[in-house]
Amino acid sequence: MRSGHDQTPSDLAVSLANEFLGRVWGPTHDLDAIDDLMTEDYRIWSGGALVAGRPAFKEWVRHFQTLYRDANTEILETFANAAGDRVVSRWFNTGRANGIFGLEPDGRPVSFSGIAIWRVQDGRLAECWVERAAFEAYRSLTQR
Repeated sequence: MRSGHDQTPSDLAVSLANEFLGRVWGPTHDLDAIDDLMTEDYRIWSGGALVAGRPAFKEWVRHFQTLYRDANTEILETFANAAGDRVVSRWFNTGRANGIFGLEPDGRPVSFSGIAIWRVQDGRLAECWVERAAFEAYRSLTQR
């Protein structure tokens, strides 16, 4: 591993994305990481909807985590372009259903895979496009 001073822009982008996934979607659910790692005008497209601005994103995450308890992300792969202004991560998330998808909050285990593509600006995550296997997770909760 390179020292902090020797990291390439690509290395820094990978570290940034992994830190976000680990702090926000890991066991600690550290929402303050959003203030540390995202630009003030952060934008994310998720499930066909746009969440614009860091405060709105922080509230969106807080709400999602009430519907999906004990969320924990396993990072499968993260890589960035040489310039370090684009970074991609494949991940697998597990948690417990607490009203996710409008279903009964019954605490059943639920999981899904996903891919996130971020734009990096000035050492922070500035924009994201995320795709989750939400339909597969929904089916796992509705088929008995």
